[in-house]
Amino acid sequence: MQSGTIRVDLHGMSCAQAQAAVDAALRRAGGSVYRLEVVHGYHGGTQLRDMVRRVYGRNPRVKRLEIGLNQGSTELVLREY
Repeated sequence: MQSGTIRVDLHGMSCAQAQAAVDAALRRAGGSVYRLEVVHGYHGGTQLRDMVRRVYGRNPRVKRLEIGLNQGSTELVLREY
């Protein structure tokens, strides 16, 4: 059983592969998972970052996106602590 945060690393994936990986992580996330940390990187381009923020910013399972100091990841908040 997972708890807290699940990390999904999208490095080296296409947008379609990355979306499938995040969708799978959302399906696996049970009631004890609060967040998905999506590591998309940014030095190699912004396609993955932009896709994650566009697609999952509108996803009904995601309460909000959190973008911290690390520009290479986005956190999907699924529920509050």
